[in-house]
Order: sequence, then structure tokens, then C-alpha cells
Amino acid sequence: MEMEWMKKMGEITHHTIKTNGISMHVAEKGDGPVVVLLLHGFPEFWFSWRHQITHLSNHGYRVLAPDLRGYGDSDSPSSPSSYTFFHIVGDLIGVLDHFNQQQVFVVGHDWGATAAWHLSLFRPDRVRGIVALAIPLFPRSPISPTQLFTKSFGDNLYISQFQELGRAERAFAKYDCLTVIKKFLLINVGDVLVAPPGVEIIDHLQIPSSLPPWITEDELQVYADKFQETGFTGALNYYRAMDLTWELEAPWQGAKIKVPSKLIIGDEDIGFESWTKEYVEGDVMKELIPDVEVVIIEGHHFIQQEKHQEVSDHILSFLHKLA
Repeated sequence: MEMEWMKKMGEITHHTIKTNGISMHVAEKGDGPVVVLLLHGFPEFWFSWRHQITHLSNHGYRVLAPDLRGYGDSDSPSSPSSYTFFHIVGDLIGVLDHFNQQQVFVVGHDWGATAAWHLSLFRPDRVRGIVALAIPLFPRSPISPTQLFTKSFGDNLYISQFQELGRAERAFAKYDCLTVIKKFLLINVGDVLVAPPGVEIIDHLQIPSSLPPWITEDELQVYADKFQETGFTGALNYYRAMDLTWELEAPWQGAKIKVPSKLIIGDEDIGFESWTKEYVEGDVMKELIPDVEVVIIEGHHFIQQEKHQEVSDHILSFLHKLA
């Protein structure tokens, strides 16, 4: 199925490179002088950027879309402690060095947005600008992320349930991979994802009765086939490394993002109304990211797919302004 999609997308070059002690798969298209690095989230891989890869390369940009560690055809270290954002940023610096790129534009969605923010925080010299989708950069909390989330939403928040090694994997294994992918990619509720007491989040999530117009059964099968190969542990380890990242980034307490930034978020994204909206429209985020433009569009969490044309146009306008 993935091979069929690659034919539809035209000439995409696939690389396996060594970086930061792992092998990493990178999809590449376009040969323009300006490079755009696309970073996916959970539960995805490079394929989630299929629309933007085509659109940006058609407009003269060179696009690099890696499978982040733990995903797709990249290595998946077994220990959750290997998934801090120091590891992820180290991987990405290796990607830039491999392709001889001193500076790039970075576009990230979900965990990929968090990776983009951290790349900009740790190595602003390598970033020309950042477009983050769905996830803003939050200030470092005085307590660890898992404590903060549990205090705010309880033990049955999906992030809380994902902490225990093996728990989510066992719950996911009750379903085939296509069902698991549908339960996450087709989320169409704006509430924070909290299961009832005694219920696993994967059991709580519902699949809509019909597919939305923005994704096909064949596209969903591409995801399912890939996660059938890899399992979900690498992807879940990002959640399990949150507290370790928090501990290690204490020296960056209060540090500002100094590169030009754009945040695009859907008005029906998970927790937007109840949690994120006030933050992204207020002053605290703008103190943390002084040069940020916030764009709120109609849509849910996976907006680079659901509203791919609108999102691609927003990315292009940002690139044209700065390139």
C-alpha cells in the first residue's frame, strides 16, 4: 500500500542515514535551495506529510521528512529514557549535517511540533523559522509533566495511562492495527482524552460510522501496515520520557524562542476550548515566543491532513515571508 502511494506522489527519494547512534529513515523530495524539515507526531510517520511534501516541492522547496526515532523505518531504542528531546534534537542535528544544511525551516505536528520547539530552543542557529501545528510551547512547569497532567485530569488521562511500560501495548493488542489507527486519527471530539474509571483509553475511543472526506481507507491502511511492522512501543516512549526531558531542561527555565514562529491550531482540537485557547490567545505564550503568529482554523487535531490545502498555504505564506 505504501508503495502505491509513493507512485502517486512522484519522485520521492528514501534515505537511511546514521545519526546520534541510530539509523534514521528520511523521505526527500524537491531540489530547491531552501530546505523544509517536516516532523510528524503520534501515531504517524513521514507519510502524514504526503500533501505538504508534494505541495512544497512543487513550489520550489526541498523537503525532508524523517521518521522520528521509534517510528516507521527508523530505529526504535528499547528504553524510554532514550526518547528525551535531547535525543530527538540530536537526531535532527545529525539529519541537517548529513544533508549539509546549516539552517532550515522546520514544520512540526503534535510531538513533531514539540520537537520543532526544542530544536529552536536548543539550536536556534540551525533554524530559520518554525511552523508548529496543534501543539504550542508551554512554559516549564514547577512540577513534572506527569504530576501536572494527573493533578489536572486524573489517572485516566491518556498520557497518564501511557506511562506504564506495556500497559497501552496490551490494551492496543486487543484490536487490529487498522482499528487502533482509526481510533486515534479519526478523533473528532474536542474534549481532553480521559477514559472512565477502570477503562483503557483505546477502549473508550470511538470510530465514526463513516470516514471523513479527508482520508481514505487505503491511506489508513498505509499507517496500519507500518505499525503492524513496528508496534507502538517506540511511539509511546515519547510519553514515558516526558518527565526526564523536564528534569534535563531545567537550565532552559524561562528561555525564549528567538526564531520567527507560526502556530496553526484547529478550533476543535483536543482540549482546545477547555485548555489551550486561553493560553495561545493570551500574553504568557507571547512572552515565551515573542515573534509568533497564531492562526486558528476550523479543524481537529490532524489538521495537516484534514485541512491540507489551507495548512499548506499557511506554511507557504510563512516561508515566502522569510525565505
